[in-house]
Amino acid sequence: MVAGANAHSFTQRLTFISVLLFFSVQLSAADDARLDHATATRWKEESNRDGLIIYSRTRAGSALKELKTVGVIDATSSVVFAVLDDVAAYPGFMPYTSECSVLMRTGDYTIAYQRLELPLMSNRDYTLRSEHFKTAGSNGPIYRIQWEPANNLGPSEKPGVERVKVCEGGWLIEPDGAGATRATYSIYTDSGGAIPAVIANTGSRMAIRKMFGAIRKAAHEAKYAASKS
Repeated sequence: MVAGANAHSFTQRLTFISVLLFFSVQLSAADDARLDHATATRWKEESNRDGLIIYSRTRAGSALKELKTVGVIDATSSVVFAVLDDVAAYPGFMPYTSECSVLMRTGDYTIAYQRLELPLMSNRDYTLRSEHFKTAGSNGPIYRIQWEPANNLGPSEKPGVERVKVCEGGWLIEPDGAGATRATYSIYTDSGGAIPAVIANTGSRMAIRKMFGAIRKAAHEAKYAASKS
């Protein structure tokens, strides 16, 4: 019975990490130079399957891994950006998302609050401040998205909801041939609570695959067709 209970708890924790990491991402590959490399190891390839290459590295003083993934999405870079930028629609295609509220949009900046509801586990929430950049590439527009926690700009903490305080992120979205996109995604986050690093790291890899699948599917929805240029 103890072994069964431990296995059930392990599965619950992996489910939580998978859901959380749909929405929390770390520094984009294009901005690696901003990181003090004295505090992190070199990227090491962990997995190469399903059209996704996953790399990892560690930071000084942390057992949590920073992960980076490169994958191709069968849609233009403008469509992929439109999907990622449509935060208010996340509850429609990202599982367990109970709320995604855009609190402010000013130029290239967005402040958004997100809350997750999970079975048998406490809810999580956070507010993010994101910035995006668009540059002209030889084969189409290139997009970069970076964000970091901005909980002071969002709703106050709620009883029964665990506030996520480490949640920084970024994407690099580049054209990759006719009608395709090369997407680079990295993640480093601490979801809070007593979740062992080994579970968090395993959950991160699971979540990355699910997240890419969700984006690949959403990119073919008719409402994003106008963004194909």
